[in-house]
Amino acid sequence: MTVNLKPSLELPIIVGIAGGTGSGKTTLARKVQAGLGSKSVSIQHDWYYHDQSDIPFEERGKGNFDHPHSLDNELLVEHLQALKAGKSIEAPQYDFTQHTRFKETVAIDPLPVVIVEGILIFALPELREAFDIKLFVDTDADIRAFRRIRRDIRERGRDFESIREQYYETVRPMHLEFVEPSKRWADLIIPEGGNNSIALDVIIERLRQFLEV
Repeated sequence: MTVNLKPSLELPIIVGIAGGTGSGKTTLARKVQAGLGSKSVSIQHDWYYHDQSDIPFEERGKGNFDHPHSLDNELLVEHLQALKAGKSIEAPQYDFTQHTRFKETVAIDPLPVVIVEGILIFALPELREAFDIKLFVDTDADIRAFRRIRRDIRERGRDFESIREQYYETVRPMHLEFVEPSKRWADLIIPEGGNNSIALDVIIERLRQFLEV
């Protein structure tokens, strides 16, 4: 099987992995990174949520975290441009339990493949243009919803009622307005993300070919 994602690329290659919440983006990103080993590094768009430390705690969780403007996209674009130019960056880290950024950052070096994953990375032209390869993970809505519920309860300490309220108020509407339409910009649409072993093998093999050129 031959998939011509791009005819030629300059290192580092910036790979974007988008898709709805709970679609399997993170699993795909981790498996691609594992397949490339020390030649790749991963960045999460979620790290770039705006800091809200100046807002009272009880107000922080009331915002629309599924709208593109909830994230510092300008900083991410700046960081991706720096990596493309061969420079290291200090990526922010976000505390989802406090809705603020940690003081600590993570150093990201310009390795040959930089993987960026997030639900909204193809929704804005200035961000979309930063990617050399764009992958969209397409997973049924019911599966995505259950995965999000499980994640928010286990990892973010939330209760079911708050998850349900947020899903209907912002998650679903923003998915329909921004996330779902953005898959038109993808070079490759992947059903079930990291669980799609054939697509995973094709992507990893193609990236290895780019690295060998």
